[in-house]
Amino acid sequence: MASQALSLPNILTYARIACVPLVVLCFFLEGRLSSPDYARWWALAIFVAASITDFFDGYLARAWQQTSTIGRMLDPIADKLLVAAALLLLAADGTIAGWSLWAAIVILCREILVSGLREYLAELKVSVPVTRLAKWKTTMQMIAIGFLLAGPAADKIVSFTTETGIGLLWISAIITLYTGYDYFRAGLRHIDV
Repeated sequence: MASQALSLPNILTYARIACVPLVVLCFFLEGRLSSPDYARWWALAIFVAASITDFFDGYLARAWQQTSTIGRMLDPIADKLLVAAALLLLAADGTIAGWSLWAAIVILCREILVSGLREYLAELKVSVPVTRLAKWKTTMQMIAIGFLLAGPAADKIVSFTTETGIGLLWISAIITLYTGYDYFRAGLRHIDV
């Protein structure tokens, strides 16, 4: 059991969770919510490294036949923590504002609702496998957030970086809505009203 918990795929998942406070710290380097350019680049680097572990933890677990219960539980939690923390930071510092907040709200609400559905269905011993589209949804969210983390710092180098991130965030929100509907449709078959 301990060897499974300390397998490389699980260590990558733990590292992704550990990256969440590091990304947050980048926005509070000066003791308040502000993000100088160098801090945004650090936040982006940490976020990208964490996002890459999302691919490798699952890939290595399957390739090395090291899938584990703790890995299956923590992998989606790590993704949700990383995405939620980043979206909240970006909303708090004003990178995501106005109508674009709705895209972030859709993403956060879907993640919470699907997690609740999975928990309920787990009690019924019903497994809801992750779909290929849901994996693409996570990838799209992480790309959008990457653009937004660089945001104002990157806009000084390449125009419209923030706007590109906002556009990608809306695309992510639409895919997120669709995959959420997909999960609920599958889950409703097992819910007694």
